[in-house]
Amino acid sequence: MNGMWFNEPKTYEVINPSNNSVLAKIPVSSNEELELAVQSATKAQKEWAKVSISKRADLILKLCSRIEDRVEEFALMDTYNAGNAITFARKDVLQAVANMKYFAGLVREVKGETFSMEPKHLNFSRQQPYGVVLKINSFNRPFRWCAEKLAAPILMGNAVIIKNSEQAPISSLKFCELLDGLFPNGLINVVTGGADVGSFLVKHPLVKRIAVISSVQTGIAIAKDAAPLLKNISLELGGKNPLIVFDDVDIDFAVDLTIKGMRFDTKGESCSSPSRILVHKKLHDKYLETLITEVKKIPVGLPWIDTNVVGPVVSKKQFDSVHRFIQSGIKEGAKLELGGDSPKTEDLKDGFFINPTIFSKVTPTMTIANQEIFGPVISVMSWGNYEEMMNIANSTDYGLTAGIVTNSLSNAMKTAEEIECGYVWINAAGRYAGAPYGGWKLSGIGVEECYDELKSYSRVKNINMKWL
Repeated sequence: MNGMWFNEPKTYEVINPSNNSVLAKIPVSSNEELELAVQSATKAQKEWAKVSISKRADLILKLCSRIEDRVEEFALMDTYNAGNAITFARKDVLQAVANMKYFAGLVREVKGETFSMEPKHLNFSRQQPYGVVLKINSFNRPFRWCAEKLAAPILMGNAVIIKNSEQAPISSLKFCELLDGLFPNGLINVVTGGADVGSFLVKHPLVKRIAVISSVQTGIAIAKDAAPLLKNISLELGGKNPLIVFDDVDIDFAVDLTIKGMRFDTKGESCSSPSRILVHKKLHDKYLETLITEVKKIPVGLPWIDTNVVGPVVSKKQFDSVHRFIQSGIKEGAKLELGGDSPKTEDLKDGFFINPTIFSKVTPTMTIANQEIFGPVISVMSWGNYEEMMNIANSTDYGLTAGIVTNSLSNAMKTAEEIECGYVWINAAGRYAGAPYGGWKLSGIGVEECYDELKSYSRVKNINMKWL
C-alpha cells in the first residue's frame, strides 16, 4: 500500500492444499491500512489521470516484460497455493500477459463522439476515469486475475486496490515486487484478508468502481454493500454450464471437447466448465463409455510435477463442499460411474485431492444438475426432444457459458440463439482476447476481456458548446 510493505500482527495461515502444510502466515490488513490504501490511491490517481495514454500503455508493456522474466516463479506459486497443474499455471501467467498487451494496444481506440447541429456549435463527449477501482478476485487463478485485471482500469486513468482471495494470496503479494520503479506509489495497492476487508472497501465512499470475480453468493453480498452509494459494479460469477451434444457428431471429438472444457488441470474450479453434459440419446451410451475411459487416463497427483493434470482443490472447505455435492448426487438417485473418492497413495493422503467424478442418470431437479459444484464433477444427461433439451439447458439460475457440438449449421445457430447465456462455444473450447466474456442471470453483470471492459472503467462526460 502506497508503495510500502505492512506487516500487521493479526495473521492467518495459508496452506499448500497438496499436503495441508503451512506455506505462509499472511497479515490481515487493518482498517487503518485500508484507509491508507484508499487515500493514497485517491491522491495518486489525480496525478495519474494527467499521464498520457501512450505513457500508460508503455508502462503496462514494461510490467509485462517483468512478468515474462519470472513466469516459472509465479506459476509455481499458484501451483503450491491453489493446486493448479504447473503446465496450466505457466500458460495462465502468459495468458495474463497476452491480455494485458491486448488492452495496452486497444486503449488508443477509446474515443468520444462529436457532432454539430448548427454553425458555431460543437457537441462532444469524453471518457474520464472513475478514480479508485476495487478489484476483488477469486482463488482459482490467483496470479492471472491479479495482474491481468488491473490493466484496463489503470490504462483508463484509474488507481486500483486489489484484494485476492484469502485462500490464495501469495502470488498477488509477490507481484507487488514488479511494480517498483514503474508506477507512482499508491496507484496500485494489494490488500489481504477476508470478507471484512472486502466489505470495508466496497462501502468506502472514495471507491467509485468495483469489479468482482467470485461465487454468486459473494457477488450478491458485495452488490448489497455497494448499493447505498449506487456504485458501478461488474460481476463475473459462477456457472452451471451445459454442453449440448447432437446425434450427428463424432463421439471422440465430443468427449475431447468435454475434457478440455472441464479444465481438470484446475480441478474443475473454473466458472466456465461444462459440468452438465446433455447428450442425444442415440449417442448417450457410447459417449458415456468413451468419456469414462478417457477420464480414467487423466493423472491425479502433485501439481508441480509436469506429467500430472489433476491437483488438489484449493482448501479443506472446498474439499468438503465438493464431497457434499457428490453425496447428494448419490442420495438423490444419480449413478456414480467414476470417482467420487480421493486417491489413496501415500504422497497424496494429506492433500485435498478428489478423483475426477462422473455421474449418469442425472435428472434436472437434482442438486448436482442445477448448482455450481466448482470441482471435478460431471453430470451426464440424455435427451431426445429438442424443446425438452432446451428447457433443461435453460432451467438453472445461471447463464455464463454453453457448448454446442454438432455438424449442422442450422442446429448450431438455432441453439446458440435460444440458449440463455453470455458466451457460447460451437465445436470449440478456449477464449480469445477481444471476445466479450460475461454472464446472464445470476452469472453476472458486464463483460470482460474486450473493448467494453476497457471502456467500463471510464465515465462519459458530454460537452455542448457554442462560440461567438
